[in-house]
Order: sequence, then structure tokens, then C-alpha cells
Amino acid sequence: MNENSVLIIDDEEGIRETLSLIFEDEGFSVSLAASAEEGLEFLSKNTPDVIFLDIWLPGMDGIDALEEIRRLYTTIPVIIISGHGKIEQAVKATKMGAYDFLEKPLSLERVILTAKRAIEHKELIIQNEMLKKDTVQKFVIIGDSPAVINLRKQIEIAGKSNARVLIMGESGAGKELVARNLHLQSDRLNKAFIEVNCVAIPQELIESELFGHEKGSFTGAFEKKKGKFELADEGTLFLDEIGDMSMTTQAKVLRVIETQEFQRVGGSKNIKVDVRIIAATNKDLPKEVKEGKFREDLFFRLNVIPIIVPPLRERRDDLPILIEHFMNVFATEYGKTPRHIEPDAMRVLQGHDWPGNVRELKNTLERLFIMTQSRVIKASDVAAFNSSTVDYFAFETLKDARDSFERDYILKQLEKHKWNVSKTAETLQIERSNLHRKIKGFGIEIP
Repeated sequence: MNENSVLIIDDEEGIRETLSLIFEDEGFSVSLAASAEEGLEFLSKNTPDVIFLDIWLPGMDGIDALEEIRRLYTTIPVIIISGHGKIEQAVKATKMGAYDFLEKPLSLERVILTAKRAIEHKELIIQNEMLKKDTVQKFVIIGDSPAVINLRKQIEIAGKSNARVLIMGESGAGKELVARNLHLQSDRLNKAFIEVNCVAIPQELIESELFGHEKGSFTGAFEKKKGKFELADEGTLFLDEIGDMSMTTQAKVLRVIETQEFQRVGGSKNIKVDVRIIAATNKDLPKEVKEGKFREDLFFRLNVIPIIVPPLRERRDDLPILIEHFMNVFATEYGKTPRHIEPDAMRVLQGHDWPGNVRELKNTLERLFIMTQSRVIKASDVAAFNSSTVDYFAFETLKDARDSFERDYILKQLEKHKWNVSKTAETLQIERSNLHRKIKGFGIEIP
């Protein structure tokens, strides 16, 4: 276990000695400074876990020292030591970023407790920052084509505003990825990002899903439930496939947009929220409006900032970098060596129109990664993949292609394990009963 370190900046020798003794007893590494200037000099070469700073010092006082420490060393927690009559300054110091303040005479137990809590708080902040970086990396938009550079620029500008955004584009082009990046670019990035797939929720349940419900409001409502609007308060609500929302629900969503208030299903209390709405669709909404299938007033409310996600066929220059990215992702996910795509194989992949866009590309590459045993994927592998009894590029929908891939993969695993369902389920990391359902659903006959 790493030894914690503390820097004590106080002009009173007695306090420095007392604090030094109690911290050393607790296993801390202790450094001492009799002035702010001496403390800042120490910080230029060292990074303690926590700082105790007297507010009344000769030369530079504690307030000025705190301001300088916060400017240069943002993650180190600073605990202010305040004498009688200095409480107002101590309160000011906490507003400036001090973790806490302790009044003299010091309670030695509280000194240790406050130091340990401050260090825990710092570690949580560092962990959160790392999680943010991981999140940003996870949702990075890959590509250097003019279309993607322009897309990233639009996201950066729109993300910083609080305006509603309507994301339009073909299925699989990356509309959810754009929504995630808009959230990460906004002032709400530390708040919730709540997604609702409007086409995946039955129409009879979508109002409960969006607005929540009170206990007993309908059959099966055994307890009160918060809806997506409430869960997204102060954050972002992403309404995916908004074009598939019923006209009745559209009217209620429009009212929430206008008033930022709603009632739970079966409730009578108005609930006020602060939610930024981002919507997405693969439909031609202006056409849907003309045909009376989508409310014109809701369309105008949502379409404050329109962003169109380019299809993959319009950004073919990005294919090599996308392919390399996904191959590295799969290598990490499956714990295997990354596959290399030879030039002829790359040309075959670049020649495809990718009607399913990036999603289709990702699924195609994952299947190639799994099914190709060699570290080098050749044009013949892609050609065999394309012309096999399961022609992946021939399917009309992504679901059909995915189902075919899953059936083929399960079948190969069953053959590999000599039709042992339990062993196959263990390899696939799914429940045996779930595998049985898939086998039956795919019409696989076990010898």
C-alpha cells in the first residue's frame, strides 16, 4: 500500500510539530513549510496527497496561496487551518476550492479524519476523470474524410448549446454515436444520458416509459416508477427513431417540450424537469409531415439544429481507419492477436456499398475476425465469405444478416463440441436454456 503524504504550511512551529507527530503516527510522509512561498517552492518539485494551509501567514497569505495552488495543482485537496476571527475568510476559501477548513485549537482526531476523507475525495475525482476519458474514447467518431471532419465540427458547435438537435441519417450510420458526442460536448456531460428507442417500446407502454406511472395506475403497475424524462432531469434525453412515435405520444412530448412539465400516468401532480432533447430518425420527416404521419409543430420544435450523418458509401476514404479500429477492438474483446487485412482484401471491402453502413461493416468484420483462423485476412477469405451458402451481403435487413451469422456460428460451435449443448453454451457464455431456445428458433437439428 502506498504511503500517503501531507504538506503542512503554517508559520507556528508548535502546530507544525504537533501535526507532524500525529500524521507520522498514522503512517503519513510529512513535509513542513513555514510560509506560503516555502510551500509553493516545495510543490514545484513534489506532489503531496493533501495540504494543510494556515490562512494567516507572513508575506503571501493563505487566501492568495490557495488561489495559486488551485491554479497550478487542481487535484490536490487543500484543508484550511483557521484561527479565531478568521471564519469569514475560511468560508471564502472553501468557495475558492478548499476541501474544508478546521478551526484552532485543532481537534487531532478530526485532523486525521478530514485528511483521509480529502484523499478519498481526490481519488474519486481522479477515477471520474479517467472514466470520462474512457467514455470519450469509447464514443469517438472514427474518420478523417471531409464529411466526418464537418460532422465533428457541427457536433462541437451544437454540443455547447442547449438547443434541441434532430439527427437524420440511414440506419447504422451512427446517429446514436452523434447523440452521445453532443452530450459529451455539453455542460450536461456529468449528468445522465437517457436513451429511448421509440420503435422498440410497444405503443401501449411508451407513455409509461417516457413519463413514469403511479402505483395502481394500470394492470401490472405494482409500484411507482420514474419515467425517462424524470431520469434525464438536468441531463440529455435521446429519442431514437422519433419518426415511429404515435401521434398521441407526439402530442404529449410536444407539451413537455413547451412547458418542461408533465404528469406520470395515473398521477395528478405536475413534475418539472430541465431536459435537453436530442432526437434521431432514419425517416424523411418533412415527407412524413406532409402525409400527416408526423406532427408539423413537433418537427419544428425538434429541428432547431439539424445534423445529417453521412452514409458510409459517401466516406469510403474512412474505411481503412475504421477497419483497423474495429480489428483492434475485436482483438481486445476476444483476447486475440489483431488481424491484418491484405491490400486485395481491403479493395474488396472498399468496393462494397455498405447499405447497412458502419453497423454492417462492424458486424462483417467481427464475423471475419472470428471465422478466419489466419492472422492475415486475404481477398479469398472475403470472397468466400461473400459467396458462401450464407451470403452476408445479400440480405435485405441487418436483422436477417445478424440472425444468419448467429445461426451459422452456433452451428459451427455445436459441431466443434460434438453437439454437446452444455459445452457449447459454456463456450458461448450463455444459459443452456437460452441456447436451446436459439437452436429451436433457428431450426437446427441435433443428431
